[in-house]
Amino acid sequence: MKARELSVAGVVEFTPEVYRDQRGSFVSPFEESTFTQAVGHKFFPVAQMSHSRSRRGTLRGIHYTRTPPGMAKYVYCLSGRALDIVVDLRLGSPTFGRCDTSELGGDSCRAVYVPAGVGHAFVALQDDTLMSYLMSGGYDPGRELALAALDPALALPVPRGLPLLLSDRDRAAPTLAEARSRGDLPGYRASIEAMEALCG
Repeated sequence: MKARELSVAGVVEFTPEVYRDQRGSFVSPFEESTFTQAVGHKFFPVAQMSHSRSRRGTLRGIHYTRTPPGMAKYVYCLSGRALDIVVDLRLGSPTFGRCDTSELGGDSCRAVYVPAGVGHAFVALQDDTLMSYLMSGGYDPGRELALAALDPALALPVPRGLPLLLSDRDRAAPTLAEARSRGDLPGYRASIEAMEALCG
C-alpha cells in the first residue's frame, strides 16, 4: 500500500495493491501498519460504518462535525467513481481554507483519511457510485454541520458541465464566512486534541 500526504495538513491518501487474476480481484483498502507510519498515530476506534450509493452528478458535502468532540473518517469507494474533496476548516491551521482532491474508484479502492476538523465532500462521477465510511463517532444531528460546497470563496474543483444533485440540507448550507461568523468552525488546536483523545 502506498501513502501520499495531501496538501491539507493531516490528510493522507492510501492506494492499495490490487491483486487480479482470471477469477476477479482482491484488495485490502486498509492496512494498519501503513496507516500508522503515514499518519503518526494508530487508527481511531471505529464507532460506525456507513455506505452511500449515488447517481452521477450527486454532490454530497461539505460535511464536518462540531469539534470537540470531532469525528475522524476513513473513506473509500467500493464501486463506481468519485472525486473526493477535503477542505481544511480548522481556524489557525497552516492550511486553513485549502482544499485537495483524490479520485476514488472501485477499480483502485483508494482511500482517504480525514481527521477531525477537516470538511469532506465528494462528487459521484458515475451512476451507482458506492462510498464506504469508517467513522470514529455515530451520527448525532446536534453536532453535524455543513458548508456550501459551491461557495465561491472555497472555489472547490467541482467538475464543470456535470448536472449536480444536492440535498436540501447541502443546498441551504452556509458559506465559509457565514459559518465563521456563527462560531461554527473548529479550531486547529481543538482538532488536534480531539485526535489525540481518540487515538491515544
